[in-house]
Amino acid sequence: MSLITDEQVVLDLGGDDRHEATRTLAETLVATGRCTDLDAFLADVRAREEKMATGLPGGIGIPHARSAAITEPSLVFGRPVEGIDWGAKDGPATTIFLIAAPEEGGEAHMQMLPKLAKALMDKEFRAQLQSARTKSEVVELVNSRVSLDNAPAKPAAASTTTAAAGATAAAPASDKTSDKTSDRASVPDEVEPTAPTADASTSRRFVAVTSCPTGIAHTYMAAEALENAAREAGHSITVETQGSAGSTPLTARQIVEADAVIFAHDVEVRDKQRFAGKPTVDVGVKKAISDAPALLAQAGRLADEWRKDPSRAQATPASVMDDEPESEGLGTRLRKWLMTGVSYMIPFVAAGGILIALGFMLAQIFGGETGAIDVTKNFTLDPTADAKTITVLQNSFNPLDGMHWAALLFLIGGAAFGFLVPILSGYIAYAIADRPGLVPGIVGGAVAVTMQAGFLGGIATGLLGGLIAKWISGWNVHKNVRGVMPVVVIPLLSTLLTVGLLITVLGRPIKWLSDQLAEGLNSMSGTSAVLLGLIVGAMMGFDLGGPVNKVAYAFATTGLSAAGTATDAPQLKIMAAVMAAGMVAPLGLALATTIRPKLFTEPERENGKAAWLLGASFISEGAIPFAAADPWRVIVASVAGSSVTGALSMAFGATLRAPHGGIWVLPLIGNFALFLVALAAGVLVMTTVVVVLKQAAAKKSTNTLVAA
Repeated sequence: MSLITDEQVVLDLGGDDRHEATRTLAETLVATGRCTDLDAFLADVRAREEKMATGLPGGIGIPHARSAAITEPSLVFGRPVEGIDWGAKDGPATTIFLIAAPEEGGEAHMQMLPKLAKALMDKEFRAQLQSARTKSEVVELVNSRVSLDNAPAKPAAASTTTAAAGATAAAPASDKTSDKTSDRASVPDEVEPTAPTADASTSRRFVAVTSCPTGIAHTYMAAEALENAAREAGHSITVETQGSAGSTPLTARQIVEADAVIFAHDVEVRDKQRFAGKPTVDVGVKKAISDAPALLAQAGRLADEWRKDPSRAQATPASVMDDEPESEGLGTRLRKWLMTGVSYMIPFVAAGGILIALGFMLAQIFGGETGAIDVTKNFTLDPTADAKTITVLQNSFNPLDGMHWAALLFLIGGAAFGFLVPILSGYIAYAIADRPGLVPGIVGGAVAVTMQAGFLGGIATGLLGGLIAKWISGWNVHKNVRGVMPVVVIPLLSTLLTVGLLITVLGRPIKWLSDQLAEGLNSMSGTSAVLLGLIVGAMMGFDLGGPVNKVAYAFATTGLSAAGTATDAPQLKIMAAVMAAGMVAPLGLALATTIRPKLFTEPERENGKAAWLLGASFISEGAIPFAAADPWRVIVASVAGSSVTGALSMAFGATLRAPHGGIWVLPLIGNFALFLVALAAGVLVMTTVVVVLKQAAAKKSTNTLVAA
């Protein structure tokens, strides 16, 4: 069946914003029987939009999603009466395609997207769509360029274009031509394309990798833009698209013969070490779509520099082949490094913390009031503990003894907790120096634990180990030594320097600082505890998943490592306050859209329905659509409500060992009844504030209209 029909063309698309326009387009799929649940599909599209705007330079909007509500791959075309803001910097979208694919329809989906991406990069194709007078004319245009193959094959994820190929591509598209261009990646290495029309002195060979968060449209549009720019400039380029259907990797020969490399990506490039020693341009995926010629020119200049100074290739190992984008400052990079470590640490926190909490719960059931104390006293992984108090479960485990089950959960959770600081440190170093940073980071974190330097020691060794590994990786060494650098030299020297500096220089001041922090937290009570709860609560509610929110969350989760297996540590109270505060914004807005729906647009009311679940699951980002539409009112209300919840949670002494989960980990929350009271109070405060502010704005707007 055709991807698009007359019923799936809207020539006079209306809507106040892209969400209303998307709904109008999606309704055509319901009418044609291709969508079984409109709201579910729109939720999937909205989730994709929240990851990255789907507006592109040139007046293009490509909302898209895979969804269980879609029965077959489909396209819907919309041509707005007036341009609609779709998130592109150069202005509103005038050519819009809604791409819908079944959740399990990956093969068909990935055939469709590269072809549509290539077509949309053609200005003539877009102009023909804009000048089409009838729906049938649009359908004919689209089907001539974008159609599913009768016999689906694995889509090529890498393609090569040359000046010669450009002459072919410039001809009118046909099925035969389309098949050839989609299979250009299969050209054998021995048959290297040439550019006969280009001057050999200026023609270059490039390789590129493109990828976006979902690996769908932007990935392929960036590849097509680079190919077009290379063709026009007389260069050859091979693009590896690391999309959601996998990728066909560039061959070793293609990389070796390339003059330069272009990374256009918003997620980490896989197997980056393959490009060791190559001059590299590293940008976001949208930069390739909007300014591919400039990227090729930049890559060409780098290639000239590398050619004049061959030693630069030797001094550029895979792990450090490119610095952070120039637009990022030191503060941004520090935050990224820290959050990388925290993201890898969180699964250990979740597994260990929940297992320990469950162990304590069982101990209280089977051991009474002293059950939790008995577990921590008689079952331990500490080899220095009194041997008489250690029960080796592998020799004496009794499946009928509830205390043994409690001890088993406690021991496994304690083992997971033992990795928190080393993993935090290791992956901070990994974020800085890639794989060479893992050894000094993990070993340094383990030593920091033995020195009782806590998570501050782990952060320090992660930063130090990563920077040292990156520095050593940049050494200009003899080619005979280069092969053993990542296996022997870098881990050996970086670990020696990192741990040596920690033990001899940094360890004591970091331990002192860690002790002071622990002492300060342990001494918190009354006003000081409430004030801390108010501050972390306000941070959680301020930017709803942004940098400030993440700092508060990182403070809470890294603090869990210092709490260890204690049952009433202040760090557990901070974690409870942070999670409760992070639930306030989406729940407050969900309640506001329920009690005063007329103050919100239809898309916001729909978002409000989803926000109930998002808020209950501790997903603060559920409030972002509201904040994007009305920033200051929503943020003021969010900060007010979250501050109240954080302060009350600390005042009530609620505790939490799990780093995430919302209401789904309610049984693991200490003083959970008061935790819910604190949460409810904050939600009510936020709802009241946002309703009052929006009602005042609506009244002012009405008065202005009447006066006019």
